[in-house]
Amino acid sequence: MITSIRYKNDYTFPAEVNFLFKPALLLLTLTFLTFSNSCISKFIPEVSADQQLIVVEGIITDQPGQKTIKISTSTPLGERSIPKPLTGCNVTLSDDAGNYIMLSEISDGLYATPDEFLAVVGRSYTLHIKTNSNHLNKTYESAPVLMKPVPPIDSLYYEKIVLSRASDGVPSAEGCQVFVNTHDPTNNCRYYRWEYAETWVFELPYYVQNRKCWVSNNSPQINIKTSSSLSEDRVDRMPLNYITNESDRLNMNYSILVNQYSLTEQEYSYWEKLKNMVEQVGSLYDVIPTSIPGNIRCIENPGENVLGYFSVSAVKSKRLFIDDKFRGMVNLYTLCENTAVGYNDSIPGLDITRWIIIWHPEPAPGYKVLTFSKGCADCTVRGTTIKPDFWPDDEK
Repeated sequence: MITSIRYKNDYTFPAEVNFLFKPALLLLTLTFLTFSNSCISKFIPEVSADQQLIVVEGIITDQPGQKTIKISTSTPLGERSIPKPLTGCNVTLSDDAGNYIMLSEISDGLYATPDEFLAVVGRSYTLHIKTNSNHLNKTYESAPVLMKPVPPIDSLYYEKIVLSRASDGVPSAEGCQVFVNTHDPTNNCRYYRWEYAETWVFELPYYVQNRKCWVSNNSPQINIKTSSSLSEDRVDRMPLNYITNESDRLNMNYSILVNQYSLTEQEYSYWEKLKNMVEQVGSLYDVIPTSIPGNIRCIENPGENVLGYFSVSAVKSKRLFIDDKFRGMVNLYTLCENTAVGYNDSIPGLDITRWIIIWHPEPAPGYKVLTFSKGCADCTVRGTTIKPDFWPDDEK
């Protein structure tokens, strides 16, 4: 049997590499936590905030298709668990024209409008929630929210960012910054928010069965901007997404779909405070979620804290493809090849703890190269082999 093990001790893992070496990273993390727990005691400050609060998330737009409202309850301070879905609620929408729409619970805590529902620009919408005995049979209601028109996106574009240069001045590493431009000739919008969905294709460096995959992510950050202090309702060079060279997003083809929303001044203030909270370093003196007022109140107890915001907005969308060459892209697969064995040798734990990434039968007796990381042998660990409908057919 032929054995060959490769190590690189000076390698710094980018974020995307965790999927390849998760077992080792998990072991290191557990070791660190075991040591840390012997020195650090958990501290939970005494606060007067409610121990369990209702959380409402959702947006109603003028686009066709189901609109969803997610209702859950927060966990007490100091507990590490996801919010608990609030099931069995009676949820309706009303508008200022006297129309009522009943939402149905399509999964635990997720309530959807009928497929044919289409909100109308210029109307105001109110969300009504009636809980059952699981949440004390309370009634919650949002403030009426006006659906404002939103102008189209003027342009969506990218620029290369030089991260380092070689001795001759030529860029040796580059990132990518995506920008958006928009303006409203009527000067009525003034307050904007953007969300995006990014999709990229990648290939494993080995000729395995699942070699080429697509990955999709939603925007993790809050992107807002106001032109209220300007004489013209215009937003130029708004940075939406920075793409680092330490991922494989830019290796082949990358797509970003941007949705542009119009906000009221009140909702803009909500997102601004939430953005500041997310970006600040946590301390006892930073803003906490319960101090960010939303637009939903409890009818029986108006002083009760209710988290989240019921949003209503028109939407304009634009998609950008980036098919370009960027310097200094990190190779995520340098540590994949672990062990070489004879071509006919038995492999304990095959497809459980070890995977074949190279088959080399000739010249006899031949050999196989193994990896301990499934992500090196199967791209579906991170993505899907199903090509998106919007992906170009003439991809290189």
